[in-house]
Formats: sequence, structure tokens, C-alpha cells
Amino acid sequence: MPTLRWIGKEAVVNHHQNIPFQLLQDVPNLACGEPGSGNLIVEGDNLVSLKALLPYYAGQVKCIYIDPPYNTGNEAWAYNDNVNSPVIREWLEKVVGKEGETLDRHDRWLCMMYPRLALLRQFLREDGAIFISIDDNEVQALRYVMDEIFGEQNFIATVIWQKVFAPKNTAQHLSEDHDYIVIYAKRADVWRPNLVPRSEEAKGRYKNPGNDPRGPWTSGDLQARNFYSEGTYPITCPSGRVIPGPGAGMYWRVSKEKFLELDREGRIYWGPKGNNMPRLKRFLLDVKAGVIPQTLWPHAQVGHTQEAKKELLSILTFKSSGEVFITPKPTRLIERILQIASNPGDLVLDSFAGSGTTGHAVLHMNASNPEVAPRRFILIEMEPEIARSVTAERICRVAHGYISTKGEQVAGIGGGFRYCQLGEPLFDENGKIRDTVSFPELARHVFFTETGEPLPGESITESPLIGTCRGVGVYLLYNGVLGDTRPDSGNILTRSVLALLPPFTGQKVIYCAGHLLGKGKLQAEQIIVRQIPYEIKVS
Repeated sequence: MPTLRWIGKEAVVNHHQNIPFQLLQDVPNLACGEPGSGNLIVEGDNLVSLKALLPYYAGQVKCIYIDPPYNTGNEAWAYNDNVNSPVIREWLEKVVGKEGETLDRHDRWLCMMYPRLALLRQFLREDGAIFISIDDNEVQALRYVMDEIFGEQNFIATVIWQKVFAPKNTAQHLSEDHDYIVIYAKRADVWRPNLVPRSEEAKGRYKNPGNDPRGPWTSGDLQARNFYSEGTYPITCPSGRVIPGPGAGMYWRVSKEKFLELDREGRIYWGPKGNNMPRLKRFLLDVKAGVIPQTLWPHAQVGHTQEAKKELLSILTFKSSGEVFITPKPTRLIERILQIASNPGDLVLDSFAGSGTTGHAVLHMNASNPEVAPRRFILIEMEPEIARSVTAERICRVAHGYISTKGEQVAGIGGGFRYCQLGEPLFDENGKIRDTVSFPELARHVFFTETGEPLPGESITESPLIGTCRGVGVYLLYNGVLGDTRPDSGNILTRSVLALLPPFTGQKVIYCAGHLLGKGKLQAEQIIVRQIPYEIKVS
């Protein structure tokens, strides 16, 4: 498989594995509505935030949508679309070294995207997929990088979204009317798209002029160009006219016997006078509930950039035009993605949250069908001002209701979210667990780094048996979990402590400050000891 080379690649290919785990710190005064709804907004660098979220959500996300920087070089707006920004420069200096100073903007973009995409893949369920908005600046580089990280066999399609509805007369060469949405599945052999709801225009094609009891229908051609050995017979119309056969180079789609059966069932349309070329009646009740998704998305179906701007400006007030997002995505566009790639109750992730369209789309879909389990979202936004005054504020207003910039009262659609910031790393500069780390926080960390899977459930009971995975029981002795508050007494594995542990038949991995058991006892009890903090993975 061809691979893409760029300056700095060697430094970033495995960089996501070296990101230290950090804690997530709740900010209750920035939460909105129903914090227990499962929705979450995280303020912080999306690379570090993704690593912090892995112990909670790895392998649980059905649909990822991201709208990363397009790398156009445009620096004149709030959400900088040029990866030559100070934040990226600082990061490149630390990770890539002095080479980072000489990188062109395409190298910088690739260095920025690679570790983030590598982490995002770990969040997807086996039947999940990622949708990435991009334009011509980096689409070719994105395809190569995605082939390397996700596997070229898991490429699904590249969608063309018509983002504008009129040509740009100021264009130097051609008016760029579209963006791309590149789609990869975690496993293409498992992922299947949902059908897209049939539009009102499509439903309108079904009529019932003869009041057929089977309801509205439309007609389809009975002829096809594909060779069919039984498809060349003559047909007699109800009027008596004989049609000697299908047109030149054509074949009837069905055999004569099948045709006669369809005619007896009233499934053949002969025209108003019974003299036309026969057509097959297709009843609305017989067709699928929707249509297969296509790769061309006209603005009339999913919205355009101007619609997205108007939508955003009707909800939020910006101090100046320079602070308004130039290319926000319309809610209808994200809803189309969610229709295709998620189901009620699924988790959706957007790690380049920006104006919060993904969260808005999730809440709108939930409100449209309140009888089913709501979809949930995780949004990550690195710029604190944007995260608070745009991402979170927009979704909170949409959830609770707001007065639009035109002075109209808009009713809320329900929902809410937790708001978190990145906290301290789990470990201090000396490699010791910080005193502020709670038992549930450490439990999630050790279980994930031991098994590669997150602990199930929202809350963790303070039991030393924190979870089981693939026939292995994982234990944690930390912070007096057994009720003994003397320093390290309950955190050291002794015979008396072992007798107090919840029983588990099979292999046991016990994280503890130390142990006083002999090799024979450990083997007999099927115990592997991992000493805290030295044998806990820090990244």
C-alpha cells in the first residue's frame, strides 16, 4: 500500500501513545440543563482531551464527525484555519524538535492530524464510522493518512457537499462550490449505513389515480439493457394492440409467466387507455422506509454555508464580524450524517467542536423523536473563549430556549450537558500518583490500561474488584478501599487482606503498594501483582 511521507512523521506516528493521561475536572457552573443526560463538552487541547476520555469511552462511539482546519492559510477569523498558529508551533517544537521550525504548512497539518486520528480510531465501536469534512487543500493527504491509520479496505466513500448555492464571481479560476466529507469505517465489513428518509418530493411521486386499495404507487420501466434469455416475448395490451417485444437492444425484466402473474395482481400499468408500453406499478407500502445514501449532497437537501451562518447568528450575538465563523456547518448537514451513521441511544463524538453544530444536531434529532432513546454527544473545543461563549452557549440556548437576534422567542428543545476542563495529570513529575486522584479515577485508568477497555457504567462502587474482562479479574488496593485508613496497611497485599477481597475464580491482576505473599501462594491463587505506582502505565 502506498504511504505518505512528510517531515516530522517519525516523531508523531506513535506520539498518541506517549500522551500522559490527565484527569477531567467538572465545572458545574458551566453545565447546562440535564448534566446526567450523558452529553459532555470538554474544554482543552483535543489531543490531550481524547487521551483523557479513553478510559471512559474507548470502543463505545458509533459515529465520529470532525471538521478540522482545512489548512487554507486564512488567519482572519476566530477559529484559526492555519496550522501555523502559536499553539501548533509550540506543540511541534516539543514533539518534532527543531525540524518543526522548517516545516511547511502541509507538514504541520499532517503532524497535527496524525496522532488525533490515531486516538479517534480507538473510540469507535466495531460497527462505527468517522466522517471528516475537508476541502481540496488537504483531501489527498487525508486519504493517504486515513488509509494508513484505518486501513484502505475500510474506506467507504467521499461525499461531495454543495456548500454554496451561487457562483463566486470573485474566484480567480473556478468557483469552488463544494467541500468533501471523507468516510471511513472501523470495519467496513461490519458497518452498514442507515437509509436516508424519503423526501416529501420523492413521496409526492407516488399517486393513486385509480384508488387502488394498496395505496399510492409510481410506475417503473419493465425494460432493461441487461441480457435476459426469457425477456423477449410479445405482449398484448388490454386495448388489443400487440407489442412484439421490448425495444431494440432491450429485454423485459421478468419472464412471461411472471409478467402475466403481475398483470393479474394489478401491478402492471398500461396507461389511461390501456394501450401504452407496460410499466411496473411500485407501491409505496412495498418500498423501503428510506433510500440508500448517495455521495452527492445538494444544498437543497442538507443546507449550505450561508444557511449555517444565519442559523448561528440567530442564536448568538458576536461582538464583531471578525469573530463570526466563516464556514460553520448547517445543522441539516450533520443531521444527515447522524441519520446515516447513528441510531437512537448511540454516542456521537466531535473533537473539533467549534460552533457546536454537532451538539445542536443531536439535540434536534432527539427532540424530533422523543419516544426513543436519545443520542448522546461528546464535544471537545480547545479554545476556552469559543468553548464557553460559542459551543456551550449555543447548545444551552437551543436546549432551554432563547430570544433570537431578531427579537423572536424560540422555544427550547430540551437536553443538557456536563462541562469539563482538563485537570492535572494522574502522575506528578516524579511519577507518583497525585494526592488529589480519587479511587474511581485511578480505577478507570488501571482497568483501561490493563485491558484496553473502559470500565462499564457511569459510576464505580469502591470495591477492590473493579471489573472483569476476558476471564481476568482486576483488583485495586488504593486509598483505604478496604476501610483501613492507616498508611498503606490496606494497600499491601497480605494473607489477611487477600481473605477480605471479593472472590473471583480465575486469573487475578491486583494493583497494590506491595505484597507479602510467596511465589507459591501467588501461583496457587492465580495472582499477578502490579505495584503502585511503578507498574501503572502513565500514558
